[in-house]
Amino acid sequence: MVKKIDGRAIAERIKDNIAKEIFDFHGPRPNLAIILVGEREDSKLYVSLKEREGKKVGVDTHLYRLEETTSEQEILDTINFLNNDPLIDGILLQLPLPAKFDTDKIIRAIKSDKDVDGFHPEHPDFIVSPVIAAVAACLEEISFISANKTVCVFYNSKVFGEGVKKMLENKGLEVLPPEKSDEADVLVSALGLPHSIKKEIIKKGVVMIDIGTTKVEGKVLGDIDYEDVKDKAEYITPVPGGIGPMTIAFLFQNVLEIFKRKQNDQ
Repeated sequence: MVKKIDGRAIAERIKDNIAKEIFDFHGPRPNLAIILVGEREDSKLYVSLKEREGKKVGVDTHLYRLEETTSEQEILDTINFLNNDPLIDGILLQLPLPAKFDTDKIIRAIKSDKDVDGFHPEHPDFIVSPVIAAVAACLEEISFISANKTVCVFYNSKVFGEGVKKMLENKGLEVLPPEKSDEADVLVSALGLPHSIKKEIIKKGVVMIDIGTTKVEGKVLGDIDYEDVKDKAEYITPVPGGIGPMTIAFLFQNVLEIFKRKQNDQ
């Protein structure tokens, strides 16, 4: 029977360490600006979760809500204001943006050393994409040995896909093309297609990391069909309770890293 990788437990350990570090500063606290454009219910939910978790760890959050009817220039002006605000350590642009906006252009407008999502093409090495960090943390949690192992990554976002493949290659894994997924020791999926990953395309004993989340009739579903693969996979990240909580924890880890470097420079 497949074993679940408990993302909530990993996230709690990370957040406990963040809270302790911030407490030990005895005064100044990191500040995160969150930009929310439009009225997507899932985006509003994710933002409220980040605000709640920020309070728990000691990060002050500042929400900037913009209507879907706002212009692209108004978003860019908001980002420029936050880029130049010395109080703000990190900026989070809640994605996805409404389709009419050029997401890549807007992400590039964020100052590279304030982009806590790590999407800016020139972000510094100390800012790691929270999703990519979460994938790495899963493998560390199960003491996965990467030597002579292979991985297959399914994705629809080039920024994420190329980033996670590079990280896994750096850890010594060989990246296989999607058509060879049944040979991979690790399968990572970020498609956003509920229950699209079935047992027919995986090998026995595979480690499965499910990043895709989709809300269907009030339920949050992952890309991987858990019931279908549970007798063939060895490890899996559940949805919910897997990658999601870890990404929020690593988001605040990035905010803390930016904050600490600013404190050291003063």
